[in-house]
Parts: sequence; structure tokens; C-alpha cells
Amino acid sequence: MLPAAHRLTDGASFRTAVRRGARAGSRTLVLHLAAPSPHGESDRPARVGFVVSKAVGTAVTRNRVKRRLRHLMRARVDRLADGSTLVVRAQPAAAEATSSELARDLDRCLGRVLGASEEAEPA
Repeated sequence: MLPAAHRLTDGASFRTAVRRGARAGSRTLVLHLAAPSPHGESDRPARVGFVVSKAVGTAVTRNRVKRRLRHLMRARVDRLADGSTLVVRAQPAAAEATSSELARDLDRCLGRVLGASEEAEPA
């Protein structure tokens, strides 16, 4: 389970990450990463939110996908900078994907959004 301090729960943060964050996608996932703003948000830990729509499947399937993604992100949340916001959106193909496929796609997309957010930051 993802620790409570790392959970993204407010809708405004979801919208900000999706609209303004760096984006990377795969067959099973789309990640949106909003880097911390220079206004002092780096004192809070990185937060992660999950979006699993009805297109993924029934409620049982959606909850299973969310649990698997939360478990995978728990081991990877330390790669995110303090104050950053990550939204993980599951695609319909995530319902049939194995955990190893989800982990591979998550690692690939996370590497791409982290690289894009580093390029966007002024030196």
C-alpha cells in the first residue's frame, strides 16, 4: 500500500498534473508528472494519484488494477522529487496485463517523464 503522505486526493492537483505536467504513455498506462513549483512546495513529499476509468472494466477489475499500480508505485515513489505530483492513468489494456508488464511500462514511462521534467527545469 502507498503511504498516506504520498497519496494524491484533491481534484485540483489531479487537474494541474494532467494539464501542465510532462506526459509519457504506453499501451497500458499514461503518466503525467508535474514538477514542484518554486513556491515552497518541496517541503511535502511527492504525491501519486491513480485514474482508472470504467473503460478498463468492471469495478472488480478497476480495483484490482488500482491495487497493482499502488503496489508497484510504492517501490518507485522515492524516484520522484519532493513536492512533485504524479498521476498514473490506466488504459483499458491494463486490465489484461500481467504485473510484470505493468511494472515494465511504469518504469519506461516514469523514466521518460522524469527526463522530460529535468529538461524543463531551468538550470
